[in-house]
Amino acid sequence: MSSCGSESAVEPPTPVAKILKDVDQWSFNVFDLDEHSGGNSLRYMGYELIRSQGLISKLRINGNHLDNFLTALQVGYSKYSNPYHNLIHGADVAQTVYALLQISGLMKWLTDIEIFATIIAALIHDYEHTGTTNNFHIMSRTSLAMLYNDRAVLENHHLSAAFELMKSEDKNILSGLKAEEYREFRSLVIDMVLATDMSGHFQQIKNMRSMLSCAENIEKSKALSLILHTADISHPSKPWVVHKRWTDNLIEEFFKQGDREKVLGIACSPLCDRQTTLVEKSQIGFITIIVEPSFNVLGDMMEKLVAVLQNNNTLVDSGTQAHTILEDVEAEASQLNHIKSTNLKSLSMKEVAMVKHWEVCLAENRKKWKELAGVEDDPPEKSDDRNNNANSTNSRSTNRDTLN
Repeated sequence: MSSCGSESAVEPPTPVAKILKDVDQWSFNVFDLDEHSGGNSLRYMGYELIRSQGLISKLRINGNHLDNFLTALQVGYSKYSNPYHNLIHGADVAQTVYALLQISGLMKWLTDIEIFATIIAALIHDYEHTGTTNNFHIMSRTSLAMLYNDRAVLENHHLSAAFELMKSEDKNILSGLKAEEYREFRSLVIDMVLATDMSGHFQQIKNMRSMLSCAENIEKSKALSLILHTADISHPSKPWVVHKRWTDNLIEEFFKQGDREKVLGIACSPLCDRQTTLVEKSQIGFITIIVEPSFNVLGDMMEKLVAVLQNNNTLVDSGTQAHTILEDVEAEASQLNHIKSTNLKSLSMKEVAMVKHWEVCLAENRKKWKELAGVEDDPPEKSDDRNNNANSTNSRSTNRDTLN
C-alpha cells in the first residue's frame, strides 16, 4: 500500500513523543531525546519537524521514503563514530533552527518549500562528517580535498552525498516536487549548507550587518543561511548541562585529530593538541568572539525582518497569497502558486525581543568558564563594544576552520 502523503510511517514511542512536545523550546535537551529513542534522535526529530508543518501531505512526500532517508542519514552520520559531528548534532541543529523560526515568528514568513529546504539543510549539514576539519583534509591532501579543490571540502561532500542519497528510489523524498519546486529546494539547501563553512564566518556576519540598515533588501537565502550557521555553533547558548557535554565531545574530537596530525607529521591544528590546549579559555574566546556576536546579529536581523513584515501593508494579496519582501520580481510569477498563505500582521516585534533565551545562557556559560579558568569576570560591556573588540581579536582566540 502506498504511503505517499501518509504521516504514519514513523510512530514515536510514548516517551519520545512526550519529549518532542517541547521541540520548539530553547531549553530542549537533544541528549534526552537520543537516550529515550535508543540512539535514533535524528530520525524522530526529522520526522517530527516535517510532520508538524504538514509538509508530508502538502509536498506529497512518501512517508516510507522519508523514514528510509532519515534512517540512512543516521547511518552516514555514524560512519566515523565521531564524538561531536554525529547524528545527535544533526538532530540538535535541526531542532535549534526550528526553535529560532518559531520563537521569532519567521516560520510564517516562509513558503512550504522554504521550510522543507531549511529543515533538510539542517538535518544533512554534517552528513558523513569525517571528524576532521577542512584544514586537515587540505594539509593531508585527502581524496575529498582533491575532489573539491580545497574549497569548502566537507560542506561540498555533505551536500553531494546527501543529494545522492535522495536519488535512491526508496529514499527519494523529492519525487512529489514539481520541477520548479525542486530547483528552488536544491538551490536553498546548497546555499545554506555551504554557509556553515567557518572560513566564511566573519564575512557572513559583516555582510548581514551591512544589510540590516535596509532590512527590505535582505535576501531570504542569506537570512536562512545565517539562521542555520548560527544554530550550528549554538551549543554555548544552551543550558550549561547541554553546552558542557557538547564541549567535552568537541574537544575529544579535536584531540583525536591532533593525534592523527602528529602521526602524519603535519602541524597540529589550533585546539587539537592534548598537551597545550586550554579548554576553558578557548571556550571563553569562542563565546565572546564567535557565538555572541553571531546571535546579536541574528537577533537584530529577526527583529528588523519582523518589523518590516508587520508594517508593510502590501504583503497580503487578496487574502490568499503572501508576497514576501525578499522575492525576486522576475521569479515571482513561478512561485505564487505555492507561496504560503498567512496573516503577516500577526508577527510581533515585541514577541521576538522578549524571547532571546540565548542571552542568559551565553552570559551564564561564559561566567562558568571564567570561574573554571580562574579568570575574573569582566565588567558589564555594551554589545556593540564587545562586537568591536571581537572583530579586532578574532584571529588570536579561535580557529575558524577548527570549528567546522
